[in-house]
Amino acid sequence: MLTVIEFVAFTVFVAILSAYKTRDEKLDTEEGYFVAGHSLPGIVIAGSLMMTNLSAEQLVGTNGQAFSGSMATMAWEATSAFALIILAFVLLPRFLKGNIATIPQFYKMRYDEATKNMFSIMFLFAYVVTMLPTILYSGSVALEKIFGIQELFGISYFAAIAIVCVATGLIGMAYSVFGGLKAVAYSDTINGVGLLIGGKDECLVCSERNGSVHSVAAAVHRYVCKQHVLLVHQPVYHSAFPGR
Repeated sequence: MLTVIEFVAFTVFVAILSAYKTRDEKLDTEEGYFVAGHSLPGIVIAGSLMMTNLSAEQLVGTNGQAFSGSMATMAWEATSAFALIILAFVLLPRFLKGNIATIPQFYKMRYDEATKNMFSIMFLFAYVVTMLPTILYSGSVALEKIFGIQELFGISYFAAIAIVCVATGLIGMAYSVFGGLKAVAYSDTINGVGLLIGGKDECLVCSERNGSVHSVAAAVHRYVCKQHVLLVHQPVYHSAFPGR
């Protein structure tokens, strides 16, 4: 029960702080809604960029794949840094100079209204069909295991997963719809700080339960050596690699 109370309290804290930061924002304008009135500080932009690229897909899926198979799955995240650098130093300045707030807006300026609508429909369809179900389901599995929702409410596993999926989807949608980019950016940054604190505490707890930091380091070293052997000496069609 204490875990549930802490989770709800932190979620409410993030919502209140995000609402406070967006209280004077002109959300009825395109500039205020999509680019936060160009008023976001650098640390918030960096935090939001990092946390936007980090979701249940990575925290649950990628980590689970690395634990059960190999760390080859991290290649996607490692190489994405180059794409983010190109975005930050090449593409984004051009978009800001042209006063472009969204990619569909760019397509409209470059081509026409029909192209913008086609791109928007295709992107939304692909996002809803491919990415969102995976992210919501993997996050719901983790939350169900943490809080024991199935046992807490005496419902089936499917019902517990469905409830968590709907709840997390509605909460995430509320930030975007009612607060715009600024609310999303600040909530991402605050959640990132909480993630760092939680990750540090988890490492300390694991170290304490396993005897010492040296024993944990030795276990990590053995695992990394195992991954090195797998990555270097096994063919790419090995069953432990992603997609096999």
